[in-house]
Amino acid sequence: AMILPQPQLVDILERVRDRLPWVTRVATYANAKSLARKSDDELKVLRGLGLGGVYMGLESGDDKVLKAIRKGATAEKMIAMGQKLKAAGIKVSVTVLLGLGGREGSLDHARETGRVLTAMDPDFVGALSLMLIPGTELHDQYEAGAFFLLGPEEMLTELGGMIAATTLTDGLFHANHASNYLPIRARLPRDKEKTLELISQALKGNIPLKPE
Repeated sequence: AMILPQPQLVDILERVRDRLPWVTRVATYANAKSLARKSDDELKVLRGLGLGGVYMGLESGDDKVLKAIRKGATAEKMIAMGQKLKAAGIKVSVTVLLGLGGREGSLDHARETGRVLTAMDPDFVGALSLMLIPGTELHDQYEAGAFFLLGPEEMLTELGGMIAATTLTDGLFHANHASNYLPIRARLPRDKEKTLELISQALKGNIPLKPE
C-alpha cells in the first residue's frame, strides 16, 4: 500500500476543509508501519485538520497467527499504534477475523485478541468471519488438510470467547457483517453480559443462525 508523506496528507485535508465544507467526517486506513512513521505531533496536526478516524486491521492478537499470515507487526506493536492514535484524539476502528487461528488455535486466538483489544481500547471493533479464497496460500493449506476452517457454531464460540476477554472503556463491538452467522451490535461494557447470553442461546439452538 502507498504511504503518503505528511505534507501530502496535510494538503489533502486542507483541500477537503476549504473546498468541501459540508464534509463532516474524514477517516483513513492505516497499518502499524505507516503509523510508526508519524510522530505524535504530526498525528495531532492531522487531527486538527479534520482527520477524525483511522481503520486498522488487527486480524488477531495472537502473535503466532500474525506471524503465520505475515501481518508485518506484532500484537504489542499494534497496541502501541492504537494507543498512539487515541493519544492524538483520533478515533480508532479495529477489524478482527474470526477463525483465523484455525481449529487448534481458536482458543488462543480468541483470548489473545480480546487481550489486545482491551489494551488498544478502540472506539469500534468489527468482527468478520474468515472466508477462504481459492488461489491463496491459506486456501491451499485448507485443501491439504493443514488448516481447519471453523464451522458456524465454532465461529460463534470463538466470538463469545473473544468478547468475554475484551474490556472496552466505551466502544461498539460489531459482528453484523454479511459473513457473520449471528448479527451482533453491542456497546461494551454495557451490553457484554447480554451479548454473551445471546451467543449462549444461539449455541443451544434457541436462536437461529443465518444460513451459509
